[in-house]
Amino acid sequence: MRIAVVGAHLTGGLLNHQLTTRGGTLVRRTRTAPTYRLYVLATEPPKPGLVRAVAGDEGAGAIEVEVWELEPEAFASFVDEIPSPLGIGRILLDDGADVAGFLCEPHATVGAPDITALGGWLAYLAARER
Repeated sequence: MRIAVVGAHLTGGLLNHQLTTRGGTLVRRTRTAPTYRLYVLATEPPKPGLVRAVAGDEGAGAIEVEVWELEPEAFASFVDEIPSPLGIGRILLDDGADVAGFLCEPHATVGAPDITALGGWLAYLAARER
């Protein structure tokens, strides 16, 4: 089963081990369709929240993601550990494919910094370090 990850589960990220220890393999690095917004959630450690934008949202953009593959049993145990306000839904990729992936409940983004313009979590982390 395939899953798109957007933040701490990216290669080298703090939570990437949750994929690799389950035998996950990186399928590809890509981008979402340009219909999403990315926020910095008030969690510890900070995590991104990906939300599909409403039609006509001119601030929406394409966000960098990685698509990983897990066996069904590993996928189930991985998803079972995802804390609210994050969850798994369907994410549309820039090539028109849709895959399971991390999405955020919109209520958690109220007042959260919008980092969509940076194009992804790694770009945000790099900008924060500067």
